[in-house]
Amino acid sequence: MSFASFGDFLAMGHHAVYVWTSYGICLAVLALNVALPVLARRRYLQQEARRLRRENTK
Repeated sequence: MSFASFGDFLAMGHHAVYVWTSYGICLAVLALNVALPVLARRRYLQQEARRLRRENTK
């Protein structure tokens, strides 16, 4: 599929709403697949550090 201009590319043959929405959802899911484990690991490490400090003070 070729487009005559960049505007035509962005319009995607009048299907732009569906195409760009699906790209956006896909990008959001990929970002969440990266971000959530990183945040969970950070939270786990913080909890373990607190637990170790609590155990060392006893």
